[in-house]
Amino acid sequence: MILKDDASDMKRVTKTASLFMGLAHLLYLKDYVKGVFFALCELVFLACIPLTVKKIIGLITLGSPHPELPIKMRDNSIFMLIDGILIIAVIAIFVIVYVLSVKSAQNGYAEYCRTGRFKNQKELFDNAMGKSFPIFGLAPGFVMVLVFVVVPLIFSIAVAFTNYSDPSHIPPNNTVDWVGFQNFVELLGGQKTWSVGFLRVAVWTLIWAVLSTFTCYFGGLIVAVQLKEINFRIAPVFRFIFILPYAVPGVVSMLVWKNLLNGSFGIVNRTLMALGLISNPIPWLGTPFMAQFTCVMVNLWAGFGYFMLLSMGTMTAISEDMNEAAKIDGANRRQIFAKITLPLVLYQTMPLIIMSFAHNVNNFGAIYFLTGGAPAVSDSTTTLAGGTDILVSWIYKLTVTLMKYNYASVIAVMIFIVLAPFAIFNFRNTKAYKEGSV
Repeated sequence: MILKDDASDMKRVTKTASLFMGLAHLLYLKDYVKGVFFALCELVFLACIPLTVKKIIGLITLGSPHPELPIKMRDNSIFMLIDGILIIAVIAIFVIVYVLSVKSAQNGYAEYCRTGRFKNQKELFDNAMGKSFPIFGLAPGFVMVLVFVVVPLIFSIAVAFTNYSDPSHIPPNNTVDWVGFQNFVELLGGQKTWSVGFLRVAVWTLIWAVLSTFTCYFGGLIVAVQLKEINFRIAPVFRFIFILPYAVPGVVSMLVWKNLLNGSFGIVNRTLMALGLISNPIPWLGTPFMAQFTCVMVNLWAGFGYFMLLSMGTMTAISEDMNEAAKIDGANRRQIFAKITLPLVLYQTMPLIIMSFAHNVNNFGAIYFLTGGAPAVSDSTTTLAGGTDILVSWIYKLTVTLMKYNYASVIAVMIFIVLAPFAIFNFRNTKAYKEGSV
C-alpha cells in the first residue's frame, strides 16, 4: 500500500519498477494492464536468455573450424555475425522498453500524488491507449528501420574488422576471424599495391563527384537562364528536348554512349573523320584521362536537365521588379545574373547541390555502364580497379569478382565517414527540421 511520504514512496516505486518490469504497476499503482504487458515482456526476454547468450558468444568467437564435419554442419561465421547483431538490436529494444516501464511507474505515482486517488481500470485502459497510440503507431516503423537499415549498416561496418575474403576465409568451408584495424592499415599504407590503388580511386572519386555535380548544376542553370530570356514561342520545345536525356533511363543512355564513343567503329569518330575534322580516331575511352573526361561530359549531357528544371522553377519566385530595378540602375544581363539570379538560386538549391554531390560519389551506373571502370592501369591486375572506377564500382568488383569482402567493407566505411557529415548538415539545415525542433 502506498504511504503518504511522497519522496520515499517514489524511491520505492522506482526501485520496484527497476527490479522487475511491471511489478510497481501491479503492487502499488493498481495498473494491471500495463503491469501485465511489461511483465510479459521481461518474462519472454528471460526465457530467451540461453539463446541470447549463445548468439553473443557466437558473435564474439565467430565460430570454430571443424574440418571433420560436413560443410553444412560447420559454423557459418557470417550467419553468426548477423545473428549476434540482431540479438544486440533486440537487447537494445528491451532496454528501451525497460526504461519506459520505469518512467511509466514514476509518472503513474506522480499522477496519484496529484489527484489523491487511483484510477479505475477503464480509465487506466483508456489513458494507456491514448498515450501509447503514438508509440504503437511508430513501433513497426522503428523496428523495420532497426532491422533493415541499422543492422545491415552495423554488419557492413563489422565486416571491415574481419578477414572475410577469398580464398581462406569464406564460410561455411572456413571460418572468419576478427582482425581489428588490419584491413584499414593495409588499404591505407600497409600493402603498397592496394594502398596506391585505393588512393588513386579515392582521389578520382572526389574529382568525379565535384566535376559532375558542378558541371550539371551550372550547365542546367545557364540553359535555364537562356530559355527564360528567349521570348520565342519555340522555347517550350527546347525545354522538352533538353529534359529528354534526364527522362531516358541512365542505363540505356550510358550503353548507347559507350557504343557511340567506341575508338574503332564508334559513330562519333567515323563522323568526325568523314567531315575531315580528325585524321585518326580519338581514344575517347582508351586512356585514363580521356575516359575520365568523357565520363564527366556524358554525365553532363545526362544530368543537366534536372538542374535546368530546378533552376527554372526557382527563378519563377524571383520578382521581376528586382530585375527591372537593376536594369534602370544600368546593370547588364551578366551583372543581373551574377548579383541577383545566381545568389538567389544558390540559396534555394544549395541543399540539393549537397545531396547531388553525395549521389555522384555513389553514382555506380554512370561509370559502370559507360566504361566498366576501364581502361586498366598499373595496379589493375591485383586490385581490379580501372582508370575510371570510383569507390562504389570498385566495391562491386571486390565483392563479385575478387570476393574481398573485408576490403569492400573498409571502403564502404570510408564512404560513409565522408558522406555522413554532408547528409547531417543538409538535414539540420532544412526548414522541416528547424520547425520540428522549435
